Amino acid sequence: MNTRTLGASGLQVSALGLGCMGLSHGYGPPVDPQDGIALIRDAVDAGITFFDTAQIYGPFTNEELVGQALAPVRGQVVIATKFGFSFDGSRSTGLDSRPQHIRATVEDSLRRLNVDSIDLLYQHRVDPAVPIEDVAGAVKDLITAGKVKHFGLSEAGVDTIRRAHAVQPVTALQSEYSLWWREPEAEILPTLAELGIGFVPFSPLGKGFLTGAIDSSTSFADSDLRNTLPRFTEQARLANQALVDLLSTIAARTGLTPAQVALAWLLAQQPWIVPIPGTTKTHRMRENTAAADVELTAADLQEITAAADRVDVHGERYPEHMQRWIDR
Repeated sequence: MNTRTLGASGLQVSALGLGCMGLSHGYGPPVDPQDGIALIRDAVDAGITFFDTAQIYGPFTNEELVGQALAPVRGQVVIATKFGFSFDGSRSTGLDSRPQHIRATVEDSLRRLNVDSIDLLYQHRVDPAVPIEDVAGAVKDLITAGKVKHFGLSEAGVDTIRRAHAVQPVTALQSEYSLWWREPEAEILPTLAELGIGFVPFSPLGKGFLTGAIDSSTSFADSDLRNTLPRFTEQARLANQALVDLLSTIAARTGLTPAQVALAWLLAQQPWIVPIPGTTKTHRMRENTAAADVELTAADLQEITAAADRVDVHGERYPEHMQRWIDR
């Protein structure tokens, strides 16, 4: 697979990464660990070198899974993980980016991942109780100590990005971005271009909706987070079907799948964008991976963008209690 460089940092990764959350967390029961390990190793064989996890996925079990799966190829891959939540046992109790907490939980991540250094460490969500300068300073100290190589932010707003970057250069911002959520185009993408920061879109397939495999009648497992998301109510899915129909039309004409069209469109936006679609199915992973080789024509890109502009997407991304974690 082709590689991309995340901003001015020099961090090279495959053009598409693998979001590993769904193997352990968020989309129903976790997969059998051996199946998860097999999928991650198949992703390596398919050319993926960039793997995304976090302390809260599980919690904790996803880091262990990723660490175990990638141990045989550690020198060939880039592992990203995240800090920023407090825990009571295995239950999250809210945000916590105090420097002492960062240091302690990073030690735990190093142990679970079975690595000497974390390639890319994100603050998972901006903590309004802790100045971002203190957060960036704590990560800078960890970089100096050799325990972290690169600093990242997730769902951070422009002001936070600038303030953090002034203390410790930010290698990448991870936030949601897709044809279903284009808010980053207004202020985030120009700021990242100006500062030389890479962009790692999560949910580039709209949590599965843009694949065309979900419609208004689809039901989810009780533990699937999509049951709680306003954008996934039956009425919202019915209203948002217009976007999937658009992708399906382009896909039929080009011999691709809707997921490949959506990912190819995203990759075409900037050369420093590296989406991280997640899946629990090897055939879906390989379908997604093939999108890295797709080059949509300028006419196709213009048609997709113009048609998406006309779609009035219904529903918030998150329920209210999760929306307050988004920094703007």
